[in-house]
Amino acid sequence: MRVSLAELLRLVGPAARLDLKSEQTYGLSGGGFLSPRRGRGMEYEESLPYAPGDDVRHLDWRVIARTGKPYTKHFREELERPVFIWLDLRASMMFATRGAYKAVRAARAAALSAWAAAHHGDRVGAILFAEATHNELRPRRGRAAVLRLLRMLVEHPAWRGAERSAADAFVKALARMARVTRPGSLLLLFSDFRGLDETAEALLLRLAAHNDVLLMNFYDALEQSLPPAGHYRMSDGRRLLALETGDARAERAHRDRFERRGERLARLARRCRMRLLTCRSDEDSILVLQHGMARR
Repeated sequence: MRVSLAELLRLVGPAARLDLKSEQTYGLSGGGFLSPRRGRGMEYEESLPYAPGDDVRHLDWRVIARTGKPYTKHFREELERPVFIWLDLRASMMFATRGAYKAVRAARAAALSAWAAAHHGDRVGAILFAEATHNELRPRRGRAAVLRLLRMLVEHPAWRGAERSAADAFVKALARMARVTRPGSLLLLFSDFRGLDETAEALLLRLAAHNDVLLMNFYDALEQSLPPAGHYRMSDGRRLLALETGDARAERAHRDRFERRGERLARLARRCRMRLLTCRSDEDSILVLQHGMARR
């Protein structure tokens, strides 16, 4: 029902076997879309006097105005790549009928990715969000950056059920992601993607245009299909819910809603050339991510 810092720290070993540089991935539960490698960003280094052969498009007009002499901007290619983790901790992720909460599976996959990025020398940043809480970490390099992320994750108030309902939290978190990420980043989105609408799709299109994007979709078996006919009692530890199954039309409508949501996400992944993995709540998200990122 929740994660501990100790278990996330233990993922540093398995993370060494996670290949974040794979060009193509295939999920154990479906998906698998080609994702082209976007170019690394270029960072401004200094302005130097103009020399024959310099690109005139890089003239530094501010220095020219100040000195009256031609100067050009010089850049260097970034050797490391920002890896940005976007983790959904909304109420819909705090659910499972078997295995572990979707949020627990997602948190483990996110921690594994953060350790893998640090292992490869990439900078790690993150956005953790729920209905009322939004936390960010600017991309930083090294073990300390991962430890800050793990502590923020373990201590997030969403695990205590302290969040209030907010229908637009999903879109707001995507919009923030689009504002803070730089071209050439690797973006890892861990969610059940409830709330995926036209606005969210447009934001994902924008993100995928200049970044390498992986979507990891989490779901529970009950969301896919209703259990056999009968009366069931469910609880979140505080409240009880009675569930009655056996109506063929209700079962079909329930299954159709799940399939439509999955097909919409798959179409978007193909359209944006994003990678897509899926993980059920009774599957090991570590294995799903490792196998998915390893297969080409």
